[in-house]
Amino acid sequence: MEYSSSVIPMINEIRKSVNSFLSGFEPLFVLVVPFVTFFVARIVQSFVQVVQEKGVKSTVVGFFMSCVKLVPGVKKYIDAEKQKVVDKLQSSSKSKRDGWRTELPKTGLGGGVIDQMKDEKQKDPAWQGKCSGTVYIGGNESEGHFSLINEACSMFAHTNPLHLDVFRSVVRFEAEVVAMTAALFGSKEKASGGQVCGNMTSGGTESILLAVKSSRDYMKATKNITCPEMIIPESAHSAYDKACQYFKIKLWRVPVNKEFQADVKAIKKYINKNTIMIVGSAPGFPHGIIDPIEELGELAFSYGICLHVDLCLGGFVLPFARKLGYSIPPFDFSVQGVTSISADVHKYGLAPKGTSIVLYRNHEIRKHQFVAVTEWSGGLYVSPTIAGSRPGGLIAGAWAAMLSLGQEGYLEHTRDIMEASKRIQNGVKDIPELYIVGRPDMTIVAFASNVIDIFEVNDMLSSKGWHLNPLQRPNSIHICVTLQHVPIVDDFVKDLKESVQIVKKNPGPVDGGLAPIYGAAGKIPDRGMVNELLVDYMDNAC
Repeated sequence: MEYSSSVIPMINEIRKSVNSFLSGFEPLFVLVVPFVTFFVARIVQSFVQVVQEKGVKSTVVGFFMSCVKLVPGVKKYIDAEKQKVVDKLQSSSKSKRDGWRTELPKTGLGGGVIDQMKDEKQKDPAWQGKCSGTVYIGGNESEGHFSLINEACSMFAHTNPLHLDVFRSVVRFEAEVVAMTAALFGSKEKASGGQVCGNMTSGGTESILLAVKSSRDYMKATKNITCPEMIIPESAHSAYDKACQYFKIKLWRVPVNKEFQADVKAIKKYINKNTIMIVGSAPGFPHGIIDPIEELGELAFSYGICLHVDLCLGGFVLPFARKLGYSIPPFDFSVQGVTSISADVHKYGLAPKGTSIVLYRNHEIRKHQFVAVTEWSGGLYVSPTIAGSRPGGLIAGAWAAMLSLGQEGYLEHTRDIMEASKRIQNGVKDIPELYIVGRPDMTIVAFASNVIDIFEVNDMLSSKGWHLNPLQRPNSIHICVTLQHVPIVDDFVKDLKESVQIVKKNPGPVDGGLAPIYGAAGKIPDRGMVNELLVDYMDNAC
């Protein structure tokens, strides 16, 4: 009673003061100010969010470029310059599109189409032993393991595992490929929980997409997260960016540490109530370095969030490298906190292209991968992966590859490529103008230079028939060693040494090379413009 008697007069006094203050303003002003204040606050909030995501420099540059483009004629000039770059990127492919068919022939070619396909295939660049990654099977494509998986694929080319009751053999093949792969990643160990499950997909990107989608929906169901966020190291594959665009997830890409590994402490700073997932790679695509999966697992487990491990490259190497005595840190379901894994069978699993695996620690997580439809007039529908119909021939090819090789076959191949990788590393170390980026754990060797333009070296190697991967942050190139490279390691090292010396003696762009474009792209402060360049390039290439 005593409390209310003192508060009420105070409230009345405040009311009188406020009314007295507002009496000096027009009613319309009083009405409009709250709305204006609200919109200004939203603008400020949006600006702060952009700064947090892109940084002050990128935000300011992006805003400046947006303003500049408003100047009459400037946007037209910029678009014209961008088109020049796109034309340069496509200079070698545009002319080759001349004469391509744009409609069905009036009369079918019948069996003659095979002869035409052979003619077209002969026009492809020579890739045997010359490509970074790309083709992982050794030998000639018309014999040996190539011939075996080609026969397996053709035998089941008409099948589709969507029809479970018809193509039972393919359904079995998929289940066994998944189970055998899971066993490589600790599914038989007590620490895994004994419920590891998964499916085959069309490739590493689809495996990652499914893992992200399943984790998002699982975290929504268990923790009611409706504004999902994901944290990845900047070395993580670009498939995560694609997943976040597709599934409306806010992405935080965190710089790696000095060893080019995921920085666990930096990732921890970004975790909040909306975080659904963090990511580690074993190894990362750019530099072939394994992230600290155990530490990431501890972090994920302590916060009750998902941890996806990208084993797309390392899945069919690391388990066997460990058996061969190589020092391989824990990376699979034996690590507490790991909730999903992706692994490509079509890489070092030596299966046909278009075969990958996505695995989950348990069925509760995987259930969120499936799509079930109950109200369709076509009947009840449920699908496990992004694709509805799937090529059973590829599943059969993967099954044939794994069973034909067995553990002994994979051990032998792993020994060969790991040794070839070490020989290439030693070859790079013998070239004083180059240095290896980080300490590779597996079969990817990335190298850079503080003396010469590494992209010019890449162009010189390209002129010698090699196809390597250009990287950024730092500017570098890498070779992903496969069985194709084992017999020609010395040839590669020789060509690399020659290319370095040529560039050192005659620095400058190689005629027809892409070094100026790669170099310029890395220096353009407006990353939005680089994004537009890539989109324009793809739009013209498709």
